[in-house]
Amino acid sequence: MGSNSSLSYNFPGSVCSWVRVKCDDTKENVIALKASGLGLSGLIPDTTIGKLAQLQSLDLSNNKITALPSDFWSLVSLKSLNLSYNQISGSLPNNIGNFGLLEVMDLSGNNFSGEIPATISSLVSLKVLKLGGNGFEWSIPEGILSCQSLVSLDFSSNHLNGSLPDGFGAAFPKLKTLNLARNEFHGRVMDVAEMKSLTSLNISRNLFKGSVVGVFQGQLEVIDLSKNQFQGHISQVQFKWSHLIYLDLSENQLSGEIFMNLSQAQNLRHLNLACNRFASQKFPRIEMLLGLEYLNLSKTSLIGHIPSLANQNLKSLDVSHNNLSGEIPISLLEKLHFMERYNFSYNNLTLCDSGLSAEILETAFYGSLNNCPIAANPALFKRRPHTHKGFKLALALTLSVVCLLGGLLLLAFSCRKKSRTWIVKQPSYKEENISGPFSFQTDSTTWVADVKQAASVPVVILEKPLLNLTFADLLTATSNFDRGTLLAEGKFGPVYRGFLPGGNHVAVKVLVHGSRLTNQEAARELEALGRIKHPNLVPLTGYCLAGDQRIAIYDYMENGNLQNLLYDLPLGVQATEDWSTDTWEEEGNNGVHNVGSKGLLQTWGFRYKIALGVARALAFLHHGCSPPLIHRDVKASSVYLDSNLEPRLSDFGLASVFATGAEDEIVPPEPKSDVYCFGVVLFELTTGKKPIGDDYPEEQAANLVSWVRGLVRKSQGSKAIDPKIRETGPGYLMEEALKIGYLCTADVPNKRPTMQQIVGLLKDIEPRAT
Repeated sequence: MGSNSSLSYNFPGSVCSWVRVKCDDTKENVIALKASGLGLSGLIPDTTIGKLAQLQSLDLSNNKITALPSDFWSLVSLKSLNLSYNQISGSLPNNIGNFGLLEVMDLSGNNFSGEIPATISSLVSLKVLKLGGNGFEWSIPEGILSCQSLVSLDFSSNHLNGSLPDGFGAAFPKLKTLNLARNEFHGRVMDVAEMKSLTSLNISRNLFKGSVVGVFQGQLEVIDLSKNQFQGHISQVQFKWSHLIYLDLSENQLSGEIFMNLSQAQNLRHLNLACNRFASQKFPRIEMLLGLEYLNLSKTSLIGHIPSLANQNLKSLDVSHNNLSGEIPISLLEKLHFMERYNFSYNNLTLCDSGLSAEILETAFYGSLNNCPIAANPALFKRRPHTHKGFKLALALTLSVVCLLGGLLLLAFSCRKKSRTWIVKQPSYKEENISGPFSFQTDSTTWVADVKQAASVPVVILEKPLLNLTFADLLTATSNFDRGTLLAEGKFGPVYRGFLPGGNHVAVKVLVHGSRLTNQEAARELEALGRIKHPNLVPLTGYCLAGDQRIAIYDYMENGNLQNLLYDLPLGVQATEDWSTDTWEEEGNNGVHNVGSKGLLQTWGFRYKIALGVARALAFLHHGCSPPLIHRDVKASSVYLDSNLEPRLSDFGLASVFATGAEDEIVPPEPKSDVYCFGVVLFELTTGKKPIGDDYPEEQAANLVSWVRGLVRKSQGSKAIDPKIRETGPGYLMEEALKIGYLCTADVPNKRPTMQQIVGLLKDIEPRAT
């Protein structure tokens, strides 16, 4: 079977004496065969393995097998079957029910697709079932409830959806490990809360919602509920913490306070509570967690000081995007040199004489709002002589500091401050009570908020309905919608960067082109969009109706959009003063130089990850929303990377909410238009070329689509692959990606696949870790 092994095999004597073969006591029947990692490829021939009628254990893992023989299903004596990490495709046949004695079945890491067969109900002796890393679709069959001897169950990284079968939680009294991660299951955590024997639970990256309190029971050692839609308070969880080793509740909608008795988790090594909606609170008391190695409390509304954390054995620490203040403890600074990763960005921390390099300061301490005083930063003003209101304001603040605090100046000069900018506090429009209407200019247009009093127009934050914010807060957050905070100008209008009260970092999108909807209708539509949650969508967190302008508020995406990163454009992130014409001595690219031209985007694996994420987002909008939601503006500039470098699609739903109606009457929206646009993005990711404007060498190739399609038709797709990624992965996989893009960009819409099918096609070419 195409074995590339360098070993030389000789086959003298009885087959029972061969390496990797085990026979029964009579030496007449083979009962075990282990042929893993031998480089076997292609189809297993008929009348080979299928003839081993008494075979009880078969291990063909880590090969390149593509298909099973027709007589494979006659191995009715099998108790252990391991076909993991091969390239077997197609559906799993109902014949799997023949293996009634099977106790262990591992099919993970293949290309199986279609439904999990209902005949799995016949495998009543199963103890271990691993189907992860395939393309199985639809829901889990109810027949799984018959497999009550299961100890380990893994359905992770498939395309499974729907709810879990009724009675799922109580069906497996012996189950210790459950992994449902990276699917699209929905429901509530109570669906698994009845599993009293569990020690490891991973349901991350799904659509579960409700309270998580019920899951904290038994003797769980691993709990991963990240990237779902869980809500509610967790402060009153009663749990036997001493068993817990790994806890990840990140990227949910949890509120209230963090666990009150977390200090009891003496064996905890990994803790991630990032990106939730907790109330403002001080740093949790974790000084007793001596074994803690990973801690992520970013975006958890922390205030006050950072403790020394001297007792922890931390290798990774992230406390970014909070309201922490004061100095970073010296004991912690001394430990940074021994850590693999750390991030203190976007806080109010003071950092003087740290001895850290400028590069580290710009990435791990970026965006702090209250670093060392201006007087400690004489190098900050080494710019061209230039009269500028920002310079005058900063200079005035410097003199004020010196006059009021006297001796502070001498002290401050001993602090070698290296951060990029001093962010000057902007005036509060609530305090000044400025009246409107308000007019704002961008590089390409002027827009007007026709309101009389800024403080009288409410801003709705969807997850915090009692938060009292107004248009005046938006003015303050964006420096009066100053050009210095302008991130981009898109199809719907300008997008600004801002910090709302409480330190919430947001992107504020002004929809300037009008709408056929009344204020009441627009509010209803925006609130509906705010309820749409998916790990690969940029969440809409709030809105404001300012006169004729509809303003959408999103979570800020720290690592910019795909267009800027892919083509090395500036991100457009600037300080709150418009100092864009000044020349600064410091260099940098806003903390994403590990992502762009010299980093992850130069690898096929990362570009593939982006493509799959965008495809999942569109599949969810088309097939997971009722009614289906058509994006209508899919392009590289609407794809963002969040703080965890996960791809997220923005602007979903805006086209339908804010269109004037005339366009829809001419060309009614339909999903296949999104499919075409996704194909263009996939071409961009694989070729590194822009849709239009680049030099396309082939004749009659005026744009990216016609150029790539022409090469694919001639089986010359390899010529289109971006040279920057050519050596970072298997070339045939990149060519397969171009073929998927070819299907997406078919001239006739009916010939294009659905986004659900595209996700499956992309999963079939997923790069394997080596």
